Amino acid sequence: MTVSRILNQKGWKVFTVEASAPLQKVVDALAEHHVGVLVVTGPGGTLAGIVSERDVIRALSGNAAAALTKTAGDVMTRDIETCTPEDPETDIMERMNAKGMRHLPVLAGGKLTGIVSLRDVIRLRIEKIDEMMRTIRQEAESLK
Repeated sequence: MTVSRILNQKGWKVFTVEASAPLQKVVDALAEHHVGVLVVTGPGGTLAGIVSERDVIRALSGNAAAALTKTAGDVMTRDIETCTPEDPETDIMERMNAKGMRHLPVLAGGKLTGIVSLRDVIRLRIEKIDEMMRTIRQEAESLK
């Protein structure tokens, strides 16, 4: 199974925000789209990083009023991994687990085409296990 299967199930839509966007706009976009992460874009739509609810909380910690003067670029996570639609879900699950990441932007031909979360990968794995269990039950029933 590949990342493209995950995206075919959940959708290829990805929500972005420019690095220059004020933190208030980030918070509003997270709430409006009911997502936990936005992809941050730089000049020409280049991938600059991601900004998550955790990034926002860290920015608010200590001095919430001052945080609202910051931008997405100020609070985003810059050191991010990416994947492609062709990557096997087992590979990205291992990478996400090893590096403590919860989201991977998906790039095809250098262009942002989607985003997968650890939850998306786990959901696919559970579906595969359920499918295997149904097959085992069917085979067991046919042996009776």
